[in-house]
Amino acid sequence: MPPHGDDAQGAGLMRSMLFVPGDSPRKFEKASQGKADALIIDLEDSVVTEKKEEARTLTLAMLRGPRGPHLLYVRVNALDTGMTLADLAAVMPGAPDGIVLPKSRSGDDVRQVATWLEAFEAAAGSTVGSTRIVCVATETAGSIFGLGTYKDCSPRLAGLMWGAEDLSASLGATEKASGGVFHSPYRLARDLCLMAAAAADVAPIDTVYTDIENLSGLEQETRAARRDGFSAKALIHPKHVDIVNAAFEPTEAERIWAEKVIAAFAGNPDSGTLRLDGMMIDKPHLRAAKKILGER
Repeated sequence: MPPHGDDAQGAGLMRSMLFVPGDSPRKFEKASQGKADALIIDLEDSVVTEKKEEARTLTLAMLRGPRGPHLLYVRVNALDTGMTLADLAAVMPGAPDGIVLPKSRSGDDVRQVATWLEAFEAAAGSTVGSTRIVCVATETAGSIFGLGTYKDCSPRLAGLMWGAEDLSASLGATEKASGGVFHSPYRLARDLCLMAAAAADVAPIDTVYTDIENLSGLEQETRAARRDGFSAKALIHPKHVDIVNAAFEPTEAERIWAEKVIAAFAGNPDSGTLRLDGMMIDKPHLRAAKKILGER
């Protein structure tokens, strides 16, 4: 993985992950000029079957072009399509920072992809183990029951993303949300994915926001995601990037509180609990403070 990838992930800066069609160098170039923390070059839903092979070739060229500050991920086709291995064979010579695996069912799917990645990295002369994996982990009804299997499945696993579009089709639902609020099956999938990511100690990634022109709704949904513990959001339009990045930034009040908590424990290293501004704080508050400031 290129050095900027490690630096970005280590600093906790992966807030925005923007999907870009794998058959559109023009859209990739435009996205590259923005401030998304990661670009996901897509070989799945945004590319029709007849253009898959062309998209693989174009994606490799994008990966081999000049690298900016963005992480570069590639979303391959799902394992049950039979196209995943061919996707990886085509793009791994370009050394993507990571792979996004759609319709992942469990940790076993991660292990399968990790095995293939090891072989492709060795063949390409890349550092074995350097390519990360992000799973879209809620796109089928059955996948919900696999959310507890991602813990310790592979050191490559970097994040779990929840998705509503394909889940809707899997459930046979007629509507996902009303008034900007997801219905209960989707809130359940969202919350379980968040908990699964926390249990696996990987990034929880919020689903895409599809009402492209409703920027206030996007901000509201992103702030709610951050409030609940999500650390990143998937995006489908470049105009959403700046709003999402800003929404994931700590407020000035949060930053001041976090600095005070860290300073308090630094001054009392042998204490498990402390009194700060009339409130009791303990080690969970310290962990929360470090997360706010992007520290480990």
